[in-house]
Amino acid sequence: MEYTDLYINGAWHKTSERFDVINPATEEVLASVASADIADADAALDAAEAAMKDWAARTPRQRSEVLRKAWELMTKRLDYFANLITLENGKAGTDAKGEATYAAEFFRWFAEEAVRADGMITHAPASGARIVVQHKPAGLAVLVTPWNYPAAMGTRKIAPALAAGCGVIIKPASETPLTMLALMPLLEEAGVPAGLVNVLPSRKTGSLVDHMLHDPRIRVVSFTGSTGVGRKLLKGAADQVLKPAMELGGNAPVVVFEDADMDVAIEGTMLAKMRNLGEACTAANRIYVHEDIADEFTKRLSAAMSALKVGDGTDPSVDVGPLVNADTRDKVAAFVADAVAKGAKVECGGTTPNGKGFYYPPTVLSNVSEDAECVRDEIFGPVAAIQTFTNQDEVIARANDTEYGLVAYVFSEDFKRALQVCEQLEYGMVGLNRGLVSDPAAPFGGVKQSGLGREGGHEGMLEFMETQYISASW
Repeated sequence: MEYTDLYINGAWHKTSERFDVINPATEEVLASVASADIADADAALDAAEAAMKDWAARTPRQRSEVLRKAWELMTKRLDYFANLITLENGKAGTDAKGEATYAAEFFRWFAEEAVRADGMITHAPASGARIVVQHKPAGLAVLVTPWNYPAAMGTRKIAPALAAGCGVIIKPASETPLTMLALMPLLEEAGVPAGLVNVLPSRKTGSLVDHMLHDPRIRVVSFTGSTGVGRKLLKGAADQVLKPAMELGGNAPVVVFEDADMDVAIEGTMLAKMRNLGEACTAANRIYVHEDIADEFTKRLSAAMSALKVGDGTDPSVDVGPLVNADTRDKVAAFVADAVAKGAKVECGGTTPNGKGFYYPPTVLSNVSEDAECVRDEIFGPVAAIQTFTNQDEVIARANDTEYGLVAYVFSEDFKRALQVCEQLEYGMVGLNRGLVSDPAAPFGGVKQSGLGREGGHEGMLEFMETQYISASW
């Protein structure tokens, strides 16, 4: 691997302490990567602070052109990034290519949003003073990204931060740091100044991030990951009263009504369940199917899942790669065993294969009980847990019966009813007759224990800006 050191102030820095990145398809070592410590974090903060002064002073159009160039360069190198994603994350080639395309699109979207930090001037009704409102860069940002989307979860944070005028320090997941490191030469070529973006892979994530959150120069923390870790970061952020953007865990329900178009429902459920092998906070977790169509739905979903080819994602014929590590695979297997012990029936899959690689087959469970662990917690794997329902009020209550509120999916041909159901679901996002909600132009985020703030859309840039009001007379 070409890029395996820390990236600070536009240069590569070796460290005495390093850690291995494992290919989940083969369990072989891909690379030895530098592990950052507190001194490295301080150096990155110094670099970002210095670089941001000039960057924030540039015109929005100047920042926009750099982001546009980054999109153009990444679009030309999609195959390169897709292959790297597959090697360190495990996802199949087609899925990885989709992620690389999605990741690049954030640069284009926020190139367009960079020139739209609109303010306003109005008259105060009582005093007659002018109310001048403008948006300014919030300050330096710490970005903590997960392993399931090593490219897209980084660009979804980097692009709006740069559009807003901020400098950043990125802590990528230890399982998948290579993709983010490989992105840095591209950003250099696009014109991002040295020091504005810094990447600190590390095995000392907790102490490293906590140290940065307590540096007075940091004003924003953006995190994608589990709710448990998010809570810890929020506690650290509270000490400095930082601006938090948190995209946390999910427990997404899929509601399939009796009048749903079966082809659309199967296709949408497959997409919601199997994108990135189910290792996504947006993945379908609880599948509620009306009892009148449950048998047909289960049969067709099982056939679709059984038809997927499992193997090394670098093989173009493979549909489903390995899970990211042994712990994730073993947790998925434990969810299945628990559900079966509580009465679930295995329609397909359900057995951990022998041999190298962290593989688990696409699995469908029917007759899943309400007290099964896979219903109460995120599966984060290729297991579809099917339950049945009989009426609308019942399924809405069951769908909302969770501390999470990231995304839900509804399938129905009765558009009036479907919209009514969507409005009653306690989720930040709803997919209506589709299994994909992620879009750079849309405000991505959840409610309840699934997070704070939004990524993407116009709102994504505002997470890295502060609103200033000036009361003026002239």
